Amino acid sequence: MIPIAKPFLDKAEADAAHETVLSGWLSQGPQVVAFEREFAALVGAPHACAVSNCTTALHLALLTLGIGAGDEVITASHSFIASANSIRYCGATPVFVDIDPATYNLDPACVADAITERTRAILVVHQMGMPCELVSLTALAERHGIAVIEDAACAIGSQIKIGDKWDLIGKPHGTMACFSFHPRKVITTGEGGMLTTSDSDHNRKLRLWRQHAMDVPDTVRHGSPEVIFEKYLFVGFNYRMTDMQAAIGRKQLERLPNLIARRRTVAARYSELLGSFDGLILPHEPEWARSNWQSYCVRLPDGIDQRTVMQNLLDKGIATRRGIMCAHREAPYAGGEQRHDLHQSELAQDRSILLPIYAQMVEEEQVRVANALQSELERVRV
Repeated sequence: MIPIAKPFLDKAEADAAHETVLSGWLSQGPQVVAFEREFAALVGAPHACAVSNCTTALHLALLTLGIGAGDEVITASHSFIASANSIRYCGATPVFVDIDPATYNLDPACVADAITERTRAILVVHQMGMPCELVSLTALAERHGIAVIEDAACAIGSQIKIGDKWDLIGKPHGTMACFSFHPRKVITTGEGGMLTTSDSDHNRKLRLWRQHAMDVPDTVRHGSPEVIFEKYLFVGFNYRMTDMQAAIGRKQLERLPNLIARRRTVAARYSELLGSFDGLILPHEPEWARSNWQSYCVRLPDGIDQRTVMQNLLDKGIATRRGIMCAHREAPYAGGEQRHDLHQSELAQDRSILLPIYAQMVEEEQVRVANALQSELERVRV
């Protein structure tokens, strides 16, 4: 079986976890502190705050901005449902707008049309690791006095050109950026997430929210020569990352440049192998973006049944995934008012498939995927 994804870990990560277990400090502690410091330095952010996953990161980002009942947050329906759910967790309303079919990211023109007096933020998504039009979207938000939160769950290591220089996603351009370390992502801690921001007050609030609003961190309390009685300032959450996860994450960060270089090589080879397939639309990387190629998404030709292609590839030992889901089609959101046309989002879900991609992928596997897909497309056309 050729899997859709495969995390890259070896003895280095196992040893790091082993050493942390033997240290006796398993929950949020010194490894988390080090992971945050190294992550912030990597992306060029003044502050990084580790949490239990990207969904909790998104939730905390919205809470920190004071978003709640009666507020609206513009976002993509064409995203994993956590993007919309995090808005609902705050009691706010997600307002879904359509995507650019070339990049699968929010269309700035659609976002502009959706802004009202109730709009408090734009939750942008760097879908499948491809950076969104962040320059246009942050400028739009600034004109209207609203915040930009980046759902960068898939985008660790992706880059965007700002002016004449390249920045890693996570360097603050919006208000906060939120990352995932799920095993489907380029680097993993099993589960886990990270927020980055340039605002020290936001960073302070994030650290309180994630740990039951405790005013004294564990690392301070346990290291103090004097007895400290902590206080709990408001109702917070248990959104902490463990030291075992952070120890693995630190080793994964060391691998990141090589993992992305390898993924970019795999993506380029896919483009060579698939470029001549009649009617097949390959991913588009704008000249101002460098994707980490967390996913490789192709659009099937007109008239080709997505499920049939996927099933026949699976029968040949090749795993795929359908195009990214649309939250507005799922039960929690299906009954709501659909204010804006979501035609491109629906087409992307219904006519796209994600092909296997991972750093360890070899030429023979890619050729096998390409040949199987070509055979399937030719068979369906007959």
